[in-house]
Amino acid sequence: MNHIRVWTVLLGTMIGMPALADEPAPANVTATSPSTASTDFDLFSKNTVSVLVDWRLAVANGATSFVNGGFGKTRLQGDGNGGFSTIFAPFEADVVWNPRFGKMFSANISGAWQRGHHDGFDLMEAFLNFLPDQSHRFRFSGRMGLMWPEISLEHSTGGAWSVVNTITPSVINSWVGEEVKVLGTEISVHTNLGDHDFGLTGGVFGWDDTSGTLLSFRGWALNDIKSTALGSFRLPPLNNFITLLQQHKTDNTIEIDHQPGWYARFDWHPPQPVDVALFYYDNRGNPQAFTAADQWGWRTRFWNLSVNVRLGRRTKLLAQGMTGSTIMGFPENGRNWVHTDFRSAYVLIVHDFGPLALTGRIEGFQTREHGSEMPPSNNEDGWAATVAARVPIDHYFTAFVEAMNVNSRRGTRVALDGLASPFESQAVFQISLRAKI
Repeated sequence: MNHIRVWTVLLGTMIGMPALADEPAPANVTATSPSTASTDFDLFSKNTVSVLVDWRLAVANGATSFVNGGFGKTRLQGDGNGGFSTIFAPFEADVVWNPRFGKMFSANISGAWQRGHHDGFDLMEAFLNFLPDQSHRFRFSGRMGLMWPEISLEHSTGGAWSVVNTITPSVINSWVGEEVKVLGTEISVHTNLGDHDFGLTGGVFGWDDTSGTLLSFRGWALNDIKSTALGSFRLPPLNNFITLLQQHKTDNTIEIDHQPGWYARFDWHPPQPVDVALFYYDNRGNPQAFTAADQWGWRTRFWNLSVNVRLGRRTKLLAQGMTGSTIMGFPENGRNWVHTDFRSAYVLIVHDFGPLALTGRIEGFQTREHGSEMPPSNNEDGWAATVAARVPIDHYFTAFVEAMNVNSRRGTRVALDGLASPFESQAVFQISLRAKI
């Protein structure tokens, strides 16, 4: 029934009114004159429909991956005996439709099949954009539908929300891809004060009440699996108390308490080659609300600070830091059953050598448990280092090579999964061939 309601609400949202978009406009939006407005109406053409395929060769060690119900930190795992395993297979296939409805209105609609996301082909994003004339002092835009808020510095806007410089995003943006997709409306306004450009975005949304489930029960992870409209993520082993309450999966897109959440973003673009953005999110979830299928509401709030610095004509530094908390369940002796504080930060440097781009990233992550039914053994500490290369082959194909090492400690590996140690050091090597047709 929830799946039917998702599609009903989404369809009603999209046909009700177009909404504003903070994504960059296609070049012909502001340049087209009234006499050529008809050229901006494009439903089905080579410019509006594309297919993306990601095929990989991957080698990894490590314990059982979270996609298979374990506590592994990536979507890949070893051979079960502590050694490496190898896989050569398609990892993702996307269909993207970007129709245009005149000079001001467009849409982003995409569906995906993803390896390890056991829901088949499913809708990933579906939102309408509104981008009027941007020549005024105050420039408005916005969007409405099923979408990710603008948090990640690592993903491309529109399309299939793909990572630009690596195969695997940071733990921050991996989690955004899993649990911070919303069904809502946002409005943005930008203006200039001298040589400084300022932007303010506000959004109101629903259908993200389970956000925080993975961070508490599984912890952070590095993966490029993205949530879908009707999909779900499998959970790792749960303690005896939580097992009685929580379904052994968390739904991606669900409304439980029928009260809207909100987010806000402040952007600052000074005349120096630096961009700064501060983002706040509050889903206003009721931690005591639940469904008959044992899906719970979570009160999840976080701050995210992002910085984009151009160090030279060919070099960029990206950095993000996130801190927040998520709460679920009834209070017991003054504490809710689950109360997880989480934080993470990364620094990424990318340098272009002509068509070849090399990227290095270092990050740390942590969770702390304060709930009455989540002992300190659920606390998590970890760090990861990633090196990647992006090599464009031609107009249709791009190759990526990535090496990643993830080190983490989580006590539930011993208490709930029967492993010998709470520590794990995992190495992952991937070669990806991405095709866009």
